[in-house]
Amino acid sequence: MTRVAVVGATGYAGAELVRILSVHPEVEITIITSRQYAGTRFAAVYPGMETITELVCEPFEIETLCQRADLVFLALPHELPMAIVPELLAAGLRVVDLSADFRFRSRERYETAYQPHKAPHLLESAVYGLTEIYRAQIAAADLVGNPGCYPTTVLLPLVPLLREGLVDRAGLVADAKSGVSGAGRSPGLTSHFCEVNESYKPYKVAAHRHNPEMDEVLSEAAAQAVHITFVPHLVPMTRGMLTTIYAQPQSSVSETTIWDCLRSCYDQAPFIRLCTDHRIPDTRFVKGTNFCDIGLRMDAANNRLVLIAAIDNLVKGAAGQAVQNMNVMLGVDEKCGLMPTPYPL
Repeated sequence: MTRVAVVGATGYAGAELVRILSVHPEVEITIITSRQYAGTRFAAVYPGMETITELVCEPFEIETLCQRADLVFLALPHELPMAIVPELLAAGLRVVDLSADFRFRSRERYETAYQPHKAPHLLESAVYGLTEIYRAQIAAADLVGNPGCYPTTVLLPLVPLLREGLVDRAGLVADAKSGVSGAGRSPGLTSHFCEVNESYKPYKVAAHRHNPEMDEVLSEAAAQAVHITFVPHLVPMTRGMLTTIYAQPQSSVSETTIWDCLRSCYDQAPFIRLCTDHRIPDTRFVKGTNFCDIGLRMDAANNRLVLIAAIDNLVKGAAGQAVQNMNVMLGVDEKCGLMPTPYPL
């Protein structure tokens, strides 16, 4: 039984980790930490977990983590993980980091989007945790940088197509919508009920910090520079994310060719559901799950491919994908602990 720790357990992503890991048959949560709720039962912070776990939040102490855990999930704001990951790795622990600190190979890209990096020597060895694309590398990794939620919805449909040269790398556009939980649990004016309810708005247009993360992975897939236009939107729902991507297919590439490519890539991927029955992905049908539903249409009149992907931003977009990566790292069934029955409604 692998001992796991969740650092930052009372944020939304951290709480999802506790929820999923509490019933995972191959691991035991031995420690959860929270600065704000140290000494408080987790179920007192999230009453829905009453009778599910008796864990008590503890203050963060790196020595305690090293003594009581084998693998650590870091559900902390950007910049904090890079200061503690080197010590965790030196102590022989494996790490899945949900911040952006280890998602980039390029130090320059990271520092342009975030802040100066305190552990740049680890960027080359860290593995980007998009499980379906980097599964083999994740299996051998000690440090995994879990992807952002928006990049997950953009990269999963596009990477196979760019690798095979089926779409033009120029002119890519991603129009994405997220529930408010993507802003995190800390209160702020932009996520205040009165600011969000009955409202629908774009934000950080062509300036979101996930943009360079997507550019780096797409460029690797295409083997040449890719710059995608990315426009995120906030919608008045708690959780869920849907992204519509517009791309120009190469000449003579048909809808059937696109489907064949996606099937070939994801045939053995348990959490990718291709909507080949002409269904359009819907956030309702992935709520609380680790699935990514992908659909597409070919707009023949304009020679444009329209790709649609839907996920739960807190599960496949954060905690669920982190657990999926852990499963791969531990060599257990990739689906372990991640197959609850989806809600019909």
